[in-house]
Amino acid sequence: MSNFKKHHKLHSKLLISITLCITLTLLVSTTVYYFYYIRVEKEQAFEANHSSLALRSREVINMTSIAQSLAFQMYRSSTLSKLLYYTKPNVYDVTASMSELNNYLNSMPYIESIYVYNPKSDTFYISSLRGQNGLYSKSELADTDIIRVLDHYQDYKPFTPIPRTYPLLSASDSVAGADQASTDIAAYTYLCYDAINSNEAMNSAVIVNVSATWMNKEMATNPASGGAAYILDDQGRLLSGATLADESLNEKEQLWLHTRVKKQETGYFVENFHGKRSLISYTSQDGLGWQYISVTPYESVIKMASVIRNAMLLIAVVIALAGFVASWLLSRMLYTPIGQIVVHMNSLESEKRNSMYTIRQNILRNIIRGVHLLPAGEEPERLRELGITFQFDKDYRLVLLRIDEYARWQSERGPDLLPYKFAMMNIASEICGQTYQVEAVDIDEDSILLMLNILDPAEHTDTVLLETLLRQIREACLEYLKLSISLTYSAIASQPERLHLLYRQVQESSMHRFFQGHGCIIDAQNTIDANTQNAYVYPSDKEKKLLDTLLSGHTEEAHGMFKDLLMHMEKYSFSIVQVAISRLMMSVNHAIQHMSERNGFAPESIPELPSTDQLETAQELIEQYQLLFDHVRSSLLEKRNTKQERLVRQINERIEQAYADSDFCLNQIAEELDMSPIYVSRLYKQQTMSTIVDVIQQLRIRKACELLEQTDWSVADVAEQTGFASSSYFHRMFKRSLGVTPTDFRRSKANAQ
Repeated sequence: MSNFKKHHKLHSKLLISITLCITLTLLVSTTVYYFYYIRVEKEQAFEANHSSLALRSREVINMTSIAQSLAFQMYRSSTLSKLLYYTKPNVYDVTASMSELNNYLNSMPYIESIYVYNPKSDTFYISSLRGQNGLYSKSELADTDIIRVLDHYQDYKPFTPIPRTYPLLSASDSVAGADQASTDIAAYTYLCYDAINSNEAMNSAVIVNVSATWMNKEMATNPASGGAAYILDDQGRLLSGATLADESLNEKEQLWLHTRVKKQETGYFVENFHGKRSLISYTSQDGLGWQYISVTPYESVIKMASVIRNAMLLIAVVIALAGFVASWLLSRMLYTPIGQIVVHMNSLESEKRNSMYTIRQNILRNIIRGVHLLPAGEEPERLRELGITFQFDKDYRLVLLRIDEYARWQSERGPDLLPYKFAMMNIASEICGQTYQVEAVDIDEDSILLMLNILDPAEHTDTVLLETLLRQIREACLEYLKLSISLTYSAIASQPERLHLLYRQVQESSMHRFFQGHGCIIDAQNTIDANTQNAYVYPSDKEKKLLDTLLSGHTEEAHGMFKDLLMHMEKYSFSIVQVAISRLMMSVNHAIQHMSERNGFAPESIPELPSTDQLETAQELIEQYQLLFDHVRSSLLEKRNTKQERLVRQINERIEQAYADSDFCLNQIAEELDMSPIYVSRLYKQQTMSTIVDVIQQLRIRKACELLEQTDWSVADVAEQTGFASSSYFHRMFKRSLGVTPTDFRRSKANAQ
């Protein structure tokens, strides 16, 4: 008890510290878990919302294909064509056509109504499940919004659904109708029209209204979470997913809709919506240019996380109280071991102050770099005092270890640089220590130098044992430290004054890692001998050939030539090679800059290349230029495709102008374009899937039909005006295309009117 009172102050500090640490740890962990669970809940809510929205997008796109097929089928129907093109169809034709419309309507439960519109008679033929049915003029039509759509049909993309609402009946209808007039129908409208004429006026139209109730089964409000879904269509309107009504937004909501959602990739964020904090999930644009948005109240998303947070806080309080009691009981028992720890730490600190490791390393670095020279045959007393046992006057060799990908390694493990290098030195010393007398020196940021005294005379003629040990060092560093290293070893020397020269040779030879790659083992003597025997001459002729190939657009071949030029430098001194590589890179960069200016590439689109001092191996440089050449090739291809599309438009314009000329043909087009007829024909077929001859023939037949129907010219005159060489040839081509003769065609049109 007296001992406890004596150290009461220390016990109190321990008690408070331990309790605060336990409590703080629990609070921090609770906070971390809380925010983690919130993120998980948001991710799960987003995944659920995204799945539903993606399903909605697929259903709308599928329905678009169905509506398109239905509209085309109706246009091809001989019965319905009388409603589309005849100004005054007889009652039997109308009855048959309305029956066919009702059949379409009854066979497809998702269709709300079908309109057939004839502008010439200004009449709508309507088949509907609810509301108006039959024949109506514009003034009688309850769905006045469809008139606005038809008047501005150019504002809508072909066969893109138009979300809208329209009334069941007009207010001027019967009393029952008036009661229902306030009820609006939500539908996706698909518009198919014929507007092929000079003034682009609409000749006919088929409107298919698909029930929004059918389409929006997955877009309805989620009653469990209180969420709602919306559609951002290609016109920039935000519509309710359930009613297709325009959603009113304030300025702040408009801002995040246009900056964080519109035309963005799939994602989510938390923001206020209609005054309520919500999770906003959205999809990227689909094939229709639409985006789907889900709004879920934030409180429903994090409900489970809040429950977990409260439970964790309760557990933290209970554990904190228990820890306080336990710490109070244990604190009295801690003084004795703590005292021992303090004594031991003071001893270690004293040993650290007395350590000569730093001094030894500095002296060895100075000797290796030639700052401090040792007399031959003498081992200074100072070195022995520092514990340096390396014998400078005996046979020795140097091994330089360099860390591969040092920049990445430094950024990832920056605080642990020194311990990792100590570990490398220990691994190398342990592996080589049984065969050599080893001294390891920390040289540069990425280098360690091993000084090895030769004990086995056989090493003067055979380096098998040394290379075996170096491979073991490399594999051990890779296994235990997850580091790749490259190693370079020198020839054997025995003079102390040659130490710094030998180090420079090893350092220069280690630069050939650029060609041999990471993890290589380099014999410095072989590298020096090869450099001495080979005088480097820069291959200007090969460089010129490379640049010519690149400028001609053959990027694959140019890349191969670039790789050959680079790897050809391996057998020369690296100091010379560095200059040659810089020259080669500068020449290629200038050529690509010239290509960019000549072909109109955007300067910012060209990938930025790293400098040579940022790359450790030739393979990295080759891969960087592969990316650059691939970018140039894709840019050239895109430029070429744009030119071909412009050429096709030019050909189509020429056909429209000269179809009435009987001598007009493919050869004339090719001659005007100053191109080969075969090339023009092949290019046009690739771009349009039709031949030029077929397009000219189809245009002439279409123009002939218009003249036969709208004029009383003779068949021979019609043939002459539409570019046919003779009336017999015209007669044959017309019957082959439409299945009837020109005379029969004119007679059938006259009877129909």
